Amino acid sequence: MVKVEILAIGNELLIGDVLDTNTNWIIKKITGMGGQVNRSVILRDNLDAIATEIQWALQRKTEVIFTIGGMGPTVDDMTLEAIAQGINRPLAENKAALTFVNQKYQEFAKKGYVDDAKMTPARGKMGILPTGSIPIDNPVGAAPAVISKVKESIIISLPGVPRELKEIFDNSLQPILKEKFGENFFLEKVVIIDSKDESFITPILNAVSQKNPQIYIKSRAKKFDIDTKFQVTLCYCSSFKEEVVKAINQAIEDLRQELGNAGISLDYTE
Repeated sequence: MVKVEILAIGNELLIGDVLDTNTNWIIKKITGMGGQVNRSVILRDNLDAIATEIQWALQRKTEVIFTIGGMGPTVDDMTLEAIAQGINRPLAENKAALTFVNQKYQEFAKKGYVDDAKMTPARGKMGILPTGSIPIDNPVGAAPAVISKVKESIIISLPGVPRELKEIFDNSLQPILKEKFGENFFLEKVVIIDSKDESFITPILNAVSQKNPQIYIKSRAKKFDIDTKFQVTLCYCSSFKEEVVKAINQAIEDLRQELGNAGISLDYTE
């Protein structure tokens, strides 16, 4: 599995002004592609903090590092500067990135989104990247996404605006992601166990996990009440769809049998 870490950046996240839905969205996407998110953190707009986290992720030989936010024209948008510090590369004007930003403001001016298309220093800031990094098309906003390669790792820097992030991930980034993650099929099924006591079903789940070590199995209470039931998620990812479907179905059948032996019923849900 490709090892992934996510760095969500912005003071607004840590003062509760903005809810970080981006990380959850990316985790679901990465899981569905067969990747493994080992770590996610929320960081303040602080150069040293971001740079240090980048360095630690690289020391852990993380294959794909996502940064979210801090890509705009304002002073507190410092993600790219922090990445440059973390990978020990200077910042420099990137011709392709500057051209992209200029073209975006030309479009915005024609549509009346901004008063003029002049390339101000603040706008030009979005075209200054760590040396060796490459800009990636942003179909929605003015700040390009940025790819920075460091040995066997890649740092993918995305804007924090959810619509921009999703458009970039689902479109512009796909060739890079497919090259890194390959073509995989992910399947998740959820079943409901009619039991009030998670400690009672734990040995059963452990037995099923031992029989099906490739399947991720996780239980959690559907609700806490007198008629509590437990929701069990089973998921698996592989390059072969038939293998995934067969393995999940076998794990569910094993779970049904183990529960039946204990006098517990199992119901499907999706």
